[in-house]
Amino acid sequence: MAFAASAQNKPSTLRDAADRIHILVGTAVRPSQFSEAAYSRTLAREFNMVEPEDTMKWWVVRRDQGFDFRQGDEVVNFAQAHGMNVRGHCLAWDHNNPRWLADGHFTPEQLSKLLREHITTVMKHYAGQVFAWDVVNEALNEKGEAKDSIWYNQPGIGLSGKGTAYAEQAFRWAHEADPNALLFYNDAEGEGLNAKSDAIYAMVREFKQRGVPINGVGLQLHISRLDYDTAAVERNIERLTALGLQVHVTELDVSLPINANGQAAEADLDQQGEIYRKIVHACLLHRGCTAIQTWGFTDKYSWIGSHSHGARGSGLLFDRSYQPKAAYEAMLKEIVSASVGTK
Repeated sequence: MAFAASAQNKPSTLRDAADRIHILVGTAVRPSQFSEAAYSRTLAREFNMVEPEDTMKWWVVRRDQGFDFRQGDEVVNFAQAHGMNVRGHCLAWDHNNPRWLADGHFTPEQLSKLLREHITTVMKHYAGQVFAWDVVNEALNEKGEAKDSIWYNQPGIGLSGKGTAYAEQAFRWAHEADPNALLFYNDAEGEGLNAKSDAIYAMVREFKQRGVPINGVGLQLHISRLDYDTAAVERNIERLTALGLQVHVTELDVSLPINANGQAAEADLDQQGEIYRKIVHACLLHRGCTAIQTWGFTDKYSWIGSHSHGARGSGLLFDRSYQPKAAYEAMLKEIVSASVGTK
């Protein structure tokens, strides 16, 4: 009888299912689309967390040397109006920096001051509103070495040649700015088991051992292969959470080949759904994996098309008309299977 009652009350949305098992299910958003009714309606119905796709990055917040929080505030206001959590993205990255910064010929001392000022000002502005931040984004190359960047060695903040010491400094500044925020290192192509993920693991383990204020690792998971090794992702989540860190799946999408009409093959869509299901399953196996986030939610607005010059697309949970795809159904089913019977 208890099982029958649970079955009758199965959640019908991702948000309902996630709320029942106290996990965050989120998506990256563009506030310029909030005025589109279908976009806002689907977003509020299906997700309990949002992250700005661009509007908290340097090139938006610091288009000029001052601070402009208007677009980021739109994301926060939408989230608060709909009872959603907000992830912040991102505070230090080698990409998407404004021209005045990238071409400014600053000294390491000046860059150190600029980065500390940026982290402090942005985090204090959103204190109590943004619960977690990608403090450092994509600091390592595919070999697991520190990438050349304005913050590391071009010319860097005074820690050039010292590997990830600049990332450590960024985390310490972030914790000073908002001691209550969860602080994440976020990266791509290190989600499974390879040289890069080994380097990420070694870095965050060392940070933990030495008391660097880091709370978690973000796994981006921009997937472009239908034979993707999801088992390796699960093993990586296992070892990261064993360190006492949280793991967030931060930028999940599964791109597919598309035809001239922007359509993917049905068989590919079914396989895509299975990949989504397996990633969700890998996360839910570990208590420390606390959030699953897609990089956008409708194929109408996705970075994949422009990035692939139109060769790939259809990577998200909803089609261009906001109709749920096999990926949505698979993701929902996997979360529901963990939530049935949970109050």
